Amino acid sequence: METQNEQWSSKIGFIYATAGTAIGLGAIWKFPYVAGTSGGGAFFLLFILFTLLIGLPLLIGEFILGRHTGKDAISTYKELAPKSTWVATGWIGVITCFIILTFYSVVGGWILIYLANAITGQLSGLSVDQLGVQLGNSIANPYATLAAQLLFILFTVLVVSKGIQKGIERASKLMMPALFILLIIIAIRSLTLEGAMEGVQFLLMPDLSSITSETILFALGQALFALSLGISIMVTYSSYVPKTQSLPLAAGSIGIMNIFVALLAGLIIFPGVFTFGLEPSEGPQLIFVVLPAIFEQMLFGQFLLIAFLVLFLFAALTSAFSLLEIIVASRVKKDSTKRVKASWIIGLSAFICGIPACLSFGVMADVEIFGRTFFDAADQLASNILMPLGALLISLFVPLKMSKTTLFNELKQGSSVGSKLFIAWYFLLKYVTPFAIIIVFLDAIGLFSFWR
Repeated sequence: METQNEQWSSKIGFIYATAGTAIGLGAIWKFPYVAGTSGGGAFFLLFILFTLLIGLPLLIGEFILGRHTGKDAISTYKELAPKSTWVATGWIGVITCFIILTFYSVVGGWILIYLANAITGQLSGLSVDQLGVQLGNSIANPYATLAAQLLFILFTVLVVSKGIQKGIERASKLMMPALFILLIIIAIRSLTLEGAMEGVQFLLMPDLSSITSETILFALGQALFALSLGISIMVTYSSYVPKTQSLPLAAGSIGIMNIFVALLAGLIIFPGVFTFGLEPSEGPQLIFVVLPAIFEQMLFGQFLLIAFLVLFLFAALTSAFSLLEIIVASRVKKDSTKRVKASWIIGLSAFICGIPACLSFGVMADVEIFGRTFFDAADQLASNILMPLGALLISLFVPLKMSKTTLFNELKQGSSVGSKLFIAWYFLLKYVTPFAIIIVFLDAIGLFSFWR
């Protein structure tokens, strides 16, 4: 029996929850290390361009799909394109969310381990080299990492099982503002470090000659990952949005917050990287080495490190909530009596499937699939293949399966969007977004090798 559709209780609750899907590990953890390995300022410039010209139009498109139908990802495509293969777009989203959750929860477990280490004083007084050794030992311990990953999954399941207003929205409204404030404080302190200007230049002064096809692909992948696009998370979240919500305003707010947090993350990490003699290309572990070293030089550093890790954990959880929610929503079909059972089954399945990724930095470090560890392979498949593919399909689906009149009316609901803004959005979504994604894909497989 289908129950009444849940809704966000407030406009700001929806914005915080959707922003939280990205501002956790997408901006704070992943952006610095991907930027560090992909050209720094050149990558950041491409990331901003892709966010504004591809990300925001696509985000609005996903918002329209979800609010117009009021259904989960899979059911949305079934309703708008019945008895067609377009439903595969929804399935791609659900499968990709599951894959991301398997390795995302691993990093969530690392945060828990580091939080425990910070509380017990194990990170105090350590040099950067010692912090690197400490991190390596921590994430190589199979028992600790698996237990931490499971604990992260269990908390995610508990919140999602409570539903939209009482679970996801309530948690997001508490976590996100506190995280913003602390990020600004840490960025200001990081900018006073000895090597701060080198770090700022690395992030904000792009060397266009360093741009390669891989840089472009990674920047596009990060723009999609950071806004949780191409996997229909935003379709599912917007299905809980009332008609009084301005979709363009919500999308713009989320896009600006996302770029701002990525900037803050870069201004926190890269000054520390150059101050402490690290390489920007250190990889996924970068933030766990640089941040404790920065806090070590601050007044009340241990307390602030603990506070940051708590908030970082909260931000990571808001992203995990959305990953699990899209899968759960596709299974329960608005029948709230099935939510608790579905949340537990899917969450524990993600934990089990994520065990190889969790062990990729320890006992399974030498086990590879397609030349990568399980962790890196899952990240590559989800971020650089499935998410762009899903984004391409959605950008084609919206103008093909929904009339201009329907799209314009949906966009006007709760906002004062005029015809000129609608035409600009429609053009970007229909022509620029799919063209850009296709070009990047073709170049990635070597068809435009003369670029290199």
